[in-house]
This record gives sequence, structure tokens and C-alpha cells, in this order.
Amino acid sequence: MLKSYAVTDIGRKRQLNQDFIYLSETPIGNLPNVFIVADGMGGHNAGDYASRYAVETVVQEIGVSFEKNPVRILGGAIEKANRMVRRKAADDPACSGMGTTMVIATCLGRYLEVANVGDSRLYVINDGIRQITEDHSLVEEMVRMGGIDKASARNHPDKNIITRAVGAREEIEPDFFDLELHPGDLVLLCSDGLTNMLEDEEIRQILTREGSLAERTEKLVEAANQNGGKDNISVIVIEPLADEVEHD
Repeated sequence: MLKSYAVTDIGRKRQLNQDFIYLSETPIGNLPNVFIVADGMGGHNAGDYASRYAVETVVQEIGVSFEKNPVRILGGAIEKANRMVRRKAADDPACSGMGTTMVIATCLGRYLEVANVGDSRLYVINDGIRQITEDHSLVEEMVRMGGIDKASARNHPDKNIITRAVGAREEIEPDFFDLELHPGDLVLLCSDGLTNMLEDEEIRQILTREGSLAERTEKLVEAANQNGGKDNISVIVIEPLADEVEHD
């Protein structure tokens, strides 16, 4: 029995929440559940529109897909969202240049399928914390090339430059990950408004404390705001094998 809880928060510095989240614990099309975090970018309210429009397009496409393979379902939905966001940006000057990050997960029994574009992340947390997705950002590429270390990357001035986003280019390249889940695992999807304010170990400590899933998720957002809340903060926390933990 899967459990989940989600929060999106404007943070302490922004005038507008450009993040958009979606979760369904029940089937959408051929997927048994769907969880999405998107972080929009663009002037004025274009980022707000981009994230919502892209997520709504993805959910709609998942719902009508005849594919059975989760990677094909998610890949097709992201490609459609990319086309629609680009079309809207071309047609409406107010939306010019808009785009959005996106991280999507679906739990298939003991397995997790993940797709991401941009720097919104997915982690698996148990005794440790493991980042599954790889950021599509200039700074992360510098880390991968050995130009800078992880510690320097956290406060790098170009940290917000994204190298891939829904709507950014005609061709889109999502990354896909699949992994086996174990009893006690928590799955976290989040925007960078969380990870820029909290270290990975702080996130793990908050989510593995006593308390309900809702209380721990709310506490995570509260801690990010206490540390500055410089951006919108969006989190979805999933307990994929909740019943197995309770019975063990």
C-alpha cells in the first residue's frame, strides 16, 4: 500500500510560486500512479504558466497513451509537453522563452521508474540518502568534467543556469532511471528551492524522524524556509512499500 504527501510553498523571497506539483496514487492510463514536480522559468508569470501547462499536458498524454512500457509512456508525454510549451511560447509574446524543469516518478510494485529534465531532483532515502537523478545544469556539468567539486558547486554564481528544460529546444532529451525499492525506502521528488536550502543529510534526518508522513514533509519545507527560503519549495514524499514496513 503506497502512501504519499505533497507540499508546494512560495518561500520567503519570491512574489509568485512558479513550481507546480501533481500526484495521483491511482492509475492514470497504463501507469499505476504518477508523481510530478516542475519548476518553471520565464519572466513575469510565464514560468508559472509553463510548469502548470507542461504538467497538465504530461498527465493528459499519460492518460491516453496506448504504450505499455513506462519509459515510452513518460518519454512520449514529455515530448508532447515540450512541443506544446514551445508552441505557446511562439504564439504568445508574454510567454516567450518560457520553460520548466520536470521530474516524474511512477511506482510499479517494488520498482520505481523515473524521468527528469532540468535540475529538479529525485532521491531515495533509507539508512542513507541517494540522489537518483542528475542535474541538467551548467555547474553540474562542470562537476562531472572535474572542473569544480561538489562543495564549490553549491554556492557557484552560475548555479541557476539550466542546460535542459521542457520548452527550451526543439529536441528534448529526458534521462530515465529504474531501480528496485526496498521496505523502509522513502522517495523524494523536489525542486531546487529545497536542495539549495538544505544539505542532503539534513533532508535525510528530517524525513527519517518519528511522525506521520505529512508531519515530516511539512517539517522539510519549514526547515528550508528557516534557512532562507530563497526560492519556491516543492516536495513530494512517497512511502512506496508502507504496508510492508508496518508488518515487518
